[in-house]
Amino acid sequence: MKKETLILAIMCSVASMAQSDKKLVKIDSLRSQTLNPIVVTGTGTFHRADDSPLAVRVITAKDLHDAQVTNLQEALTKLTTTVTTHTSGMGTFVNFGGVSDDYIVIMENGKRLTGDDRWNRVSMANVKRIEIYSGAASALYGSDAIAGVINVITDDSRQPVSAASETRLRDNGRLDQSIDVDVSAGKFSSQTSYAHQQADNWQVNRYQEFEEGDQKVLKLTGRPMSVGYGSHNVTERMEWRFDDKWSAYLRGSFYDYNTHRPQDATYFTQKKTTDKTTGDVTYDYTSKKAYTYDLHHQSYSYGGGARWVPNKKVHVYLDVYSDNYTSYYDYWQTDTKEPYDETRKRTHYTNETLRGIFRLAKWNKLTAGAEMVQESLASQSDNIDGCHTNTYNIFTQDEVNITKGLEGIAGVRYTQNDNFGAAFTPNVGLFYHIKGFRARFNYAGGYRTPTLSQLYATDQAKTTSRYTINNPDLQPEKNHFLNLTFEYGNHWMQLSVNGFLNKIRDMINYRTMTDAEIAADAVFTALQTEGWKTIRQRDNIDRATLRGISASVKFLLPCGFTLGGGYTFTDSEAETQELDKKAQQYVVSKTPVDKSVKHVGNVHASWDRSWSKSWGDYHLNITLNGHQQSRRYSSTYGYADGIGQWDITTRHTVSLRHFTLEPGVGIENLFNQRDTSPWSSNYSTINPGRSFIASLRMTY
Repeated sequence: MKKETLILAIMCSVASMAQSDKKLVKIDSLRSQTLNPIVVTGTGTFHRADDSPLAVRVITAKDLHDAQVTNLQEALTKLTTTVTTHTSGMGTFVNFGGVSDDYIVIMENGKRLTGDDRWNRVSMANVKRIEIYSGAASALYGSDAIAGVINVITDDSRQPVSAASETRLRDNGRLDQSIDVDVSAGKFSSQTSYAHQQADNWQVNRYQEFEEGDQKVLKLTGRPMSVGYGSHNVTERMEWRFDDKWSAYLRGSFYDYNTHRPQDATYFTQKKTTDKTTGDVTYDYTSKKAYTYDLHHQSYSYGGGARWVPNKKVHVYLDVYSDNYTSYYDYWQTDTKEPYDETRKRTHYTNETLRGIFRLAKWNKLTAGAEMVQESLASQSDNIDGCHTNTYNIFTQDEVNITKGLEGIAGVRYTQNDNFGAAFTPNVGLFYHIKGFRARFNYAGGYRTPTLSQLYATDQAKTTSRYTINNPDLQPEKNHFLNLTFEYGNHWMQLSVNGFLNKIRDMINYRTMTDAEIAADAVFTALQTEGWKTIRQRDNIDRATLRGISASVKFLLPCGFTLGGGYTFTDSEAETQELDKKAQQYVVSKTPVDKSVKHVGNVHASWDRSWSKSWGDYHLNITLNGHQQSRRYSSTYGYADGIGQWDITTRHTVSLRHFTLEPGVGIENLFNQRDTSPWSSNYSTINPGRSFIASLRMTY
C-alpha cells in the first residue's frame, strides 16, 4: 500500500472513531438502508434484502436523488444493467432482461399500472425505493410476469406537515417540476403529489437517406428524432389508522399527456421509374406533409383498501382499484376538415384482491388469497366496438425455515380466464445463508394471456398494402425461468452474481397467410381483390431462449465515498416461422431476440461530505454515472451501434431551521455521444448530446 493511501485510511478511521455514539448509529442506519433495505416484491412479504428468499435488486431514494433522474426509464437504465431502451420514429421501447416490457409487471405501491404510458406515470420526486425482481413471478402477480416485476414504493412521511418542490432544467426545453405535500393529523394522513414534464422537438440529423443504385442521396426532413410533449400527473392517497388492528386507505390519480409535433413538417417519398426502351432509371421525389395529428393520452385510477391485524400472526389485506386509459388521435384543422379526435384505444382494468399472511409457526409463513380482474377495450382505429374478459385467480405461497440457514419457498396460482380456460403457474425456491454468504435457487413458471388488442384488433397499412386480421383463437404465452444467485455482503460492501435461463414458448407474432389459406376463405379473397398484397394475422408462432449472467458490486468506502457497478451478458435466440412466398412454405429462422443487447455495463461513484455551521448544515454530493452497451439487434433494421453515456451531477444541501434547500448542477452526456444516423434509423440513442442540468429542491 502506498504511503499516501495508508495515511488517508488512518485519518479516515481516526475521524470515524472520534464520532459520538449517535453519529455511529446514523452511519449504521445509512449502511443498512443502502446495502440491506427492506423489500416486499419478491415474496409479497416484508424482508430485509439479505433475508429475502428471492433476490430483489433495490434502487434507493439516495441513488435516485444523486443521479438526478427524471423518469422511471432513465432510473432503470442509469442505475441497473437489466434495462435498455430503444427509440425510433415509432416511439420508445423498453427491453427488460432481454425481452420487451410486455413481459413485465410495473406496479406503484403494489398496484399494477396498465396502458401504453405506464412508464411515464410515476413521479420520481416522491419515490422511497424501486424494487426489481428479475424472473417469472406469475404465481404471485399473475399474467405478464414472465420476465420480472418492477415495484415503485413511494414515501409516506409521518410529519404533521411536510412539503417539497423540485424543478429541473435541461437543454432542448426539457423541464421537470414536482410538488409533494404530506399531512399527518392523528389517525389520518394524506400524500398529494403533482408532476409536470415537457420537452421540445429535437433532431440530431435532419436528413432522410435514399438509395439511387449504388449511390446514397440525402433529403431534408422536418420529422424530429424526438417528439416534443407535455404531461401532468396528479396523485392522492389518504389513510386512516383507526387502531393497531384496523386501517383503511383511498387512492386516486390523473395523468394527461400531449405530443407537440411540428404541424408544418414535411418529408420525401421516392419513386423509381425504369424506361422500358432504354433501361434508364430515374428517381423522383415528392414532398409530403409529415403529420396530421398529435397523440393525446389520458388515464385515471381510483381505489381503496383495508388492513386487519388481529394479532402478530395474522395480516389480512383487501385492495380494490381500477386503472383506466384512453389514447386519442388529435387531428389538426385541414383544408377539408375541422379539428377532431379519434379514439385510438380505451382500456379499463379493475382488480379486486383479498390476501392474507399467516404466521403458522416460527418456522412457517403462509400467504393465500383470491383475485378477480376485469378488462375491456374499445378502439375506433382498430375497428373494435367493445370487448372484455374476466380472470379469476386463487394463489398460495409458503415460506418455510427448513433448518438453520436453509429456507424454502413454494407457491402456485390457479387461473381461470373467460377466453383461455384454466392454468397453473408454480414457483419454488431454496435459500441458504451463513454469515455474509447467501445462495438462492429458484424455478418459476410464467403465464401471459393475449391482450384484447391482440385478439380483436385489425390493422390497415396502406403504404405497404398490408392488412392484419384479428385472431380470437390465440393461446397464452408461457415460460420456464431458472435463477441461481450467489451473494456476499457485510457492513461496507455487497457482491452479487446471478445466472439465469428463460425459455418462452407460444410467443405471439405476425404470420403471413399462404395463397391456399387466402383462396379457401372468402374474407381473405375479398381483401386480396381490394388490392391488399400481404394478409397476415397474429399467431403463436415464436419461441425464445435467453440465458445469461449478471454481476453487481457496491462499496461504502471511508471518507464518504461510494463505488459500484454492474455487468450483464445475455445470449438470446428467437425462433420464428416465416413464409417463403415463392415456395409457399413456412421456414424457421433463428435470430437474436428483437431489440436485445448482449453486453450492458454501468459504473457509479459518489462522494458525500457534510459541514456544520452556526446557521445550519451543508452537505455536498458529487456523483458520476456511466452506462455502456454493445450493439442492439432489431428484427426489422439489423444492428444498431453500441453506445455509452456518462453523467456527472452535484447536489448542495443547505439545512436551515425549518427549510432545506438543494440546488444542483451537472452535465448530462459528458462526452457528447450522439447517433447522427439519418431519420428513422435503428438509433443507438436519441440523446441530443452534451447538456447542462440545473435543479432546485426545496423541502419544508
